[in-house]
Amino acid sequence: MARMTILAAAFATLAAAPLAAQTTDPATYVAKAGASDLYERTSSQLVLQSTQNPKVREFATMMLRDHAKSTADVKKAATAARVRVPAPKLEPAQAKMVAELRAKTGAERDRTYVMQQQTAHQQALALHSGFAQGGTAAPLKTVAAATAPVVQHHIEMLQGM
Repeated sequence: MARMTILAAAFATLAAAPLAAQTTDPATYVAKAGASDLYERTSSQLVLQSTQNPKVREFATMMLRDHAKSTADVKKAATAARVRVPAPKLEPAQAKMVAELRAKTGAERDRTYVMQQQTAHQQALALHSGFAQGGTAAPLKTVAAATAPVVQHHIEMLQGM
């Protein structure tokens, strides 16, 4: 029960960050985008180890592909914008979500994964949309603007799961 409370608090924190609160600092954007992609890949690799659900398997496989691409795109744009690209590191809430996934098995892990993906993608959409609108580094703004519709597509797919 305590774990669910911690997880619920982490989700609430992620979901409560309004679009206007997203940073327009290029270095912070690059770090947050890297953390977001790392979470997506890590959680998807974890669920692929155990899922028997074809929809979850298909979605997780797509997450590995799409988030590897967005990581490469952000790195390339950051280089063009002369912004340092730090090694990606999970944020505390993301690390808690990965730990929660590790603790689950079977269909319960699948349900937790889908719920986490919904929250993480809302946060990623706010990050990319916010930077596309208010960012200060043109190459990164271009990547953010191109990434936001992909994230929106992921959200739409999750609604059908």
